Amino acid sequence: MEVENGLLPDANAAHVLVVDDEGAIRYSISKTLQRVGYQVSSASSGEEALDLMNDQVFDVVLTDIRMSGVSGVELLSRIKERQPDTVVILMTGYASLSTAVEALRLGAHDYLIKPSSSQDLRQSVQRGLERAHNLRRRRALLDAIQLNVKELTGTSIEVSPRMLLQAPPPIQASNIPTSTMTLGPLTIYPGRYQISVGDNWIPLTPTEFDLLLYLAAHRGRVVPCFELVREVRGYTVDETEAREVIRPHISNLRRKLEKAGQNPDLIINVRGIGYRLTETND
Repeated sequence: MEVENGLLPDANAAHVLVVDDEGAIRYSISKTLQRVGYQVSSASSGEEALDLMNDQVFDVVLTDIRMSGVSGVELLSRIKERQPDTVVILMTGYASLSTAVEALRLGAHDYLIKPSSSQDLRQSVQRGLERAHNLRRRRALLDAIQLNVKELTGTSIEVSPRMLLQAPPPIQASNIPTSTMTLGPLTIYPGRYQISVGDNWIPLTPTEFDLLLYLAAHRGRVVPCFELVREVRGYTVDETEAREVIRPHISNLRRKLEKAGQNPDLIINVRGIGYRLTETND
């Protein structure tokens, strides 16, 4: 899925793979998604799906759970190894709470009961595409910060792709990650929606974390509010509306910094233009 100017691409740019060993179900789901413009491929088994993924990157994979050979749950695990940003939706005609919990624990985006309505299918895929877009956008922000840090310090930092998939539990002494980014007084923990100032941990919402990442990637430059909305939230509004969208998130970020004993003016408001991240408490 190509992202241009930070915007979520239209349906015609999205690649979806449907995996089911029942031909009628494959055909029905494929047609439902093709009608709204998705580029749809299909596979009759997990093995065939993995073969297709050797040549094509998919944004969303819908797969049946009960298949001979490679099951849907095993396929989910293999997809996360090959294409960690691909969103997987599991489908089953034999629903059980334990299976649903296991699927979500392994990283499935959604869990649909067959037969699903066309509306449920389309909505699940649309939400999946939004998540895939957010994962890629966060990765791009992290890449920009890594490049910036390398240019400034001459050293590289490693960030595992799996760290971007979801926010893990709050940091404890036993699971403090080793891959971090230092920006002035802040230490950023990619993928955890958390930062720290000294010994003070600061949990952030996904939007707050993405805002901080974007400002960090462009530190030294005043970033207009409309650009922050476009790149962090994924849609376009004019500057006046964008200020109303961004202001509460920035206020929350500043409040959390102040609570941790840090000068909230680390994020500077340049009136009438936007926001800038500093690396000092000046």
